[in-house]
Amino acid sequence: MVKILAIANQKGGVGKTTTGINLAASLAIAGKRTLLVDLDPQGNTTMGSGVDKRILRYTVYHALLGEQSITDVRITATAGKYDLIPANQDLAGAEVEMVSLAQRETRLKVALQTVKDDYDFILMDCPPALNLLTLNGLCAAQAVMIPMQCEYFALEGLSDLVNTIKRVRANFNPTLKIEGLLRTMFDPRNVLAKQVSDQLQQHFGDKVYRTVIPRNIRLAEAPGFGVPALFHDKFSKGAQAYLALAKEIMEAAA
Repeated sequence: MVKILAIANQKGGVGKTTTGINLAASLAIAGKRTLLVDLDPQGNTTMGSGVDKRILRYTVYHALLGEQSITDVRITATAGKYDLIPANQDLAGAEVEMVSLAQRETRLKVALQTVKDDYDFILMDCPPALNLLTLNGLCAAQAVMIPMQCEYFALEGLSDLVNTIKRVRANFNPTLKIEGLLRTMFDPRNVLAKQVSDQLQQHFGDKVYRTVIPRNIRLAEAPGFGVPALFHDKFSKGAQAYLALAKEIMEAAA
């Protein structure tokens, strides 16, 4: 049975895109049929997957508006060995255009119905805002992965996101749950980071993934080469951390 995860946090720069790309590649290399959906108009997930967003004929924008089926939009990200629903700047106009459409909150969920049985995992990289695109991701998902840095303001933003998830559960997606909190860009030498990490574990318990993603130069370099870190430097700490995360997620889904 397919596992559908929204990777969400309204705070930017916390590693959502890095997580989407590298987790998708790690699951794919483990033999899991994986689809990665780019829901951010910046298209960084698309570019980081080795796909040029500037020359795309169809993107998730066309699927959300019902102009193309999701199968027409889907492409193979050969750099990561997973399938991709790409995005580019066209998506920025989708929110305005979807406002007047019926069931605007669940258009992605409906679009994915035709392909979900093709996959073991579907990951959705949501934009850094609690907008209609993120709402579509949350409505389509079974659970939410929340990447976050271990710093003070991250805790503040986390409460807003948790409240949003509760509202989505109450109004659109009653089975939505928090899959886990992922500590990213972690530096064990940082005292504050260790304190915040301890607080997260105290408050959320087993909702905090055991795997911690370290601050790692190879993770930062890989998008420039259009490949996941796994194919840039497999033995880097960053790549190994995402392989460990994929293993943890697969064990939980088994």
